[in-house]
Order: sequence, then structure tokens, then C-alpha cells
Amino acid sequence: MYTNADSVGLPDRVQLKRLLLWQVVFALAATLAALPFGLAVTASAAVGAAVCLLANWVFALRVFKRYRAQQPGEIVLRMYGAEIIKIAMILALFSVAFATIDSLNLPAMLGAYFAVQVLPALFASRPDSRPDARTASDGSKQTRE
Repeated sequence: MYTNADSVGLPDRVQLKRLLLWQVVFALAATLAALPFGLAVTASAAVGAAVCLLANWVFALRVFKRYRAQQPGEIVLRMYGAEIIKIAMILALFSVAFATIDSLNLPAMLGAYFAVQVLPALFASRPDSRPDARTASDGSKQTRE
């Protein structure tokens, strides 16, 4: 049974899914853009993009799971905890990459990480041009029961 109170987080989840989708697109684009520069650069770009994707997905899964709106402090603690986990994960994954990949290209890796982290936000934050699926043709909000 859905009511307006239950759908408070839906726009946030839609925007989150859009952001994560754009991050996948930019990860693929960064990796493909590195292809002309050789296998080492391409692998480095793929590592940077993958680290960013993995860390952001873990963050999103921890922050955006269900919570009660009556407990706003819980979401704040979740966000701080998820950010700490994300940073630790990034440091650990980059350390593993440095330790195991001899021909790692630092500018390619960090450039791909930066591109996947920053650029998708410019596209995901654009307003959706489609009408709201939860809005009736007369403009009133619908609820499912």
C-alpha cells in the first residue's frame, strides 16, 4: 500500500539511479578514450573508473536503503559512515592497483576516476523532461493503495 508519505524518497532514488547510470557511461567512455594510447593507459583508465564506480555504488547502497523519516539522525550517521567506508575502499583499491600493476599510468587512472566522479553529476542533475509518472493528466498527484 503506497501513500504520499511512502513516496518521499522516490525522486532521490530516481536521481541516484540516473547518476549511477551516467557514471557507467562515463566509465566506458573514459576507458574507450584511452584505447589509442596503448594497453597500459587503457588498463589504468579502467582501474580508475572501476574504483570510482564500485566505491560510489557501495556508498549509495548504504545510504539509500529504507529508513524511517521520524529518525533523521539515522540518515546522517549512515551518510558519514558510508563516506568513511567509501574513502577507505578507494584508498585500499588504489593501493592494491599500485602494488599489483607494474605499468600503471597515474594520470590515466586518476583522470578516469575524476571523470567518472565529477562529470556525470552535470548530466544527472538536469531536470527530467518526461512527465512525472505519478502525476495524473490533470496535474494532481496519484497514490496507490
